[in-house]
Amino acid sequence: MSADGPIFAAGIDGGQPPQAAVARRRVGNRSRSLHERRDRVLRFALPIAVLVAGLAIWEAVVRTERIPPYVLPAPGLILRTLVNDWTLLWQSLVVTLLTTVEGFLLAAIGGVGLAIVFNQSPLVEYSLYPYAVILQVTPIVAIAPLLLIYLPQQAAVLACAWIVAFFPVLANTTLGLNSIDRNLADLFTLYGATRGQRLWNLKLPSALPYILGGLRIAGGLSLIGAVVAEIAAGSAGAGSGLAYRIAESGYRLNIPRMFAALLLLSITGIVIFYLLSLVNYFALRRWHESALQAGV
Repeated sequence: MSADGPIFAAGIDGGQPPQAAVARRRVGNRSRSLHERRDRVLRFALPIAVLVAGLAIWEAVVRTERIPPYVLPAPGLILRTLVNDWTLLWQSLVVTLLTTVEGFLLAAIGGVGLAIVFNQSPLVEYSLYPYAVILQVTPIVAIAPLLLIYLPQQAAVLACAWIVAFFPVLANTTLGLNSIDRNLADLFTLYGATRGQRLWNLKLPSALPYILGGLRIAGGLSLIGAVVAEIAAGSAGAGSGLAYRIAESGYRLNIPRMFAALLLLSITGIVIFYLLSLVNYFALRRWHESALQAGV
């Protein structure tokens, strides 16, 4: 028998034979798989259970205390209002959604493009970045009435959606372009790469997680900007979006329709967030740690 024969016979895992080590490994993998499956089920089941319990308590309190609908409508009444007023609410939702998508696309194109210009020209960044910060920190509630004075109503609403969503894309993309691995940058310099090659082959791929993170934030913010502008437009007597319907319902004390419109807005925001999270996952799932570990 060779010198390493007894070691091989004894196995490599705590002195056990290879068959026992393989069996233990299979049991460990099975236990880990069951644990991960249970976590996935709990991640979806617990929020649903909390939602159902909250709605049941809400319904019971409204019925028990006999709260009138114009003060607090019950969840069942809200759902019935959503069904009965679906045509009107759907038309308003389409208007708000179009504004949100347009504002988001403008913010994505403008934010990424301007961040690239900033990265290639520090003088432009020093000149313009402070004004981008000023635009971001100024409350959109204060800007919307001014925009409605100087711009057409739809253009003012679109501008509000763009203003709110623009800065996260710009800031995250700028941070990503400035956060490249210095060793890789030195390697590109060593091989004599041009500025264009460094941008397209090094900086933009390295900044992709930052860009997608900024876009995921901007998706929800563009909806918020559109809603704020529509409420301001509704106060001025114009508008047709979903936020306008909320303001109109409040003036008429049609509180069930107000809650139904708010429910649609919430669902829209959730859908936007998860769609952008899905894009983030598919773009990064093969190479970046955030997608490899956390998934969507």
